[in-house]
Amino acid sequence: MVSNHHDTGYKELFSYPEFVQQLIEGFAPPDIAGLMDFSTLKNHSGHYITPLFEEKIEDVVWSVEVTWEGVTQRVFLYILLEFQSSVDRTMPIRLMHYVACFYNELLKQKVITPGQGLPPVFSVVLYNGSKPWTAPLDIYEMVQPELPGFLQVYQPHLRYYLVDEGRYTDADLGLRQTPLSGVFSVENAGESWEALQLAVDRVVAIIQADPNKERTDRIITRWLKRHLNRLGAGVNLERLESLVEDKDMLAENLENLVKKERLEGRQEGRQEEAQRILRKQINLKFSDLPEWAEQRLEQATPEQLEDWSAAILTANSLDELFMH
Repeated sequence: MVSNHHDTGYKELFSYPEFVQQLIEGFAPPDIAGLMDFSTLKNHSGHYITPLFEEKIEDVVWSVEVTWEGVTQRVFLYILLEFQSSVDRTMPIRLMHYVACFYNELLKQKVITPGQGLPPVFSVVLYNGSKPWTAPLDIYEMVQPELPGFLQVYQPHLRYYLVDEGRYTDADLGLRQTPLSGVFSVENAGESWEALQLAVDRVVAIIQADPNKERTDRIITRWLKRHLNRLGAGVNLERLESLVEDKDMLAENLENLVKKERLEGRQEGRQEEAQRILRKQINLKFSDLPEWAEQRLEQATPEQLEDWSAAILTANSLDELFMH
């Protein structure tokens, strides 16, 4: 798992088996999820850390029993949380490193022997960046140009399953009434307080309908406090102990942030309109704006725009106008 400001909260979420189940059941292919007995989930995170892992990631590893054609075996779920600001197109190479190191640790710790063979791994990359994920899903896709058939069989293959949070619309997430889908809704709200307010309302409703309401409430509340703190919400987080019990207090705080956001939006809109009108006046009187004048307009305060709008009536040049 890439270490950054998101990992603490998400790593805690995926230390609980119900959230691992919600990830696989809600967002992985149904034919894979349908084979898994989630009552057999076993957490292995932190048990197989190599120098490579210590340097680059903290692993989130579970195993689960899978039955296929009458045969039951354990499959390792390797969950990699990818929260970098840009898409890492070397992900297939990184993942091959991680899985190879994981297998090596299983052998070193004598969990398996070479004669027994290697257990299957289902790799999931969870990504929440703003840009759509464009990296190849299999390292084989990075081998260029396309090789003749007799060489293709000798190339490496390792595919991961991508869960790109940003590609799920509110309607998509609404079909998955789980706490994790609520978390994705909050993440997708970005820095819009209005969207965040709606997403938090949805999370609270999901928690209230959860059979394990108190446990889920504690887990999601801790995650949301970290998230709000990261956004700089200014909400009194010390008093926030339960999304269910403190929902009115949180709703009031978020409503105040929404009002502030709308006011700032109206002020920004008025400033853009003042810039547009002044730009048109300058074009009519002095022809096109040079780049330096455009920069002055973009950086102007509301008071400067007001002064220039009055001064343009008597100014004989751009230099004279911007002296005001």
